[in-house]
Amino acid sequence: MENENISKQQQINDEQMDLSEQIEKTSSSTATKGKYTIHCLTIVGQIEGHYILPPQNKTTKYEHVIPQLVAIAQDPEIEGLIIILNTVGGDVEAGLAISELIAGMKKPTVSIVLGGGHSIGVPLACSAKVSYIVPSATMTVHPVRMNGVVLGIPQTLSYFDKMQERIVRFVSENSNISPKRFRELMTATGELVMDVGTVLDGESAVKEGLIDHLGGLSDAISMLYKLIDEEKAKNKPVSKTKPRKRGENK
Repeated sequence: MENENISKQQQINDEQMDLSEQIEKTSSSTATKGKYTIHCLTIVGQIEGHYILPPQNKTTKYEHVIPQLVAIAQDPEIEGLIIILNTVGGDVEAGLAISELIAGMKKPTVSIVLGGGHSIGVPLACSAKVSYIVPSATMTVHPVRMNGVVLGIPQTLSYFDKMQERIVRFVSENSNISPKRFRELMTATGELVMDVGTVLDGESAVKEGLIDHLGGLSDAISMLYKLIDEEKAKNKPVSKTKPRKRGENK
């Protein structure tokens, strides 16, 4: 009996060690003790794209997130995905790439914005099937910007315009905001110092249709469980009743 207890404790310790290692290496975790097995993916700090950011920056590297999403989509044991967002934005193309992958997943997905979901964090928040935001969180909507040397030629402006159109189209297709209203928020003046755009708190983000619901972690997990229930009910095989032959007893 004592050996059994030691073995169980050792197993628990090993599981906790594996979970701690997973969180440390990938900033994600797979919860298996709840009603369903769900994967938690965190997108924090700045989205790092084609260029390596300074070591003091807190980053989410897209070359780490993309293989994770493919693995989640292929793993039959993982039944749902929750995305935790607290990001200042970052590389536009990397953010859009991650957003498109999440939006294209068949598994139930729920996102929740904590702290901030700024800039390219807006499409990331909208990419899940259902999105949440806590009341104290904020989202900044602004036009595409680029740091460093920029050539002042018509082709550069055309590139910015096309990039911006990609963001507008994705957000409007994956949320309840119209393209016209989203552009208005992007180009609003008087809201940001030295820039154009709009800052939305949690309630305003829901009111504008960018985010589906105002709520916390328990609300997001409850919704994810509901989506998993619906997915299981949809995929449940329908039992066909064999027709009775004439003269058979009921």
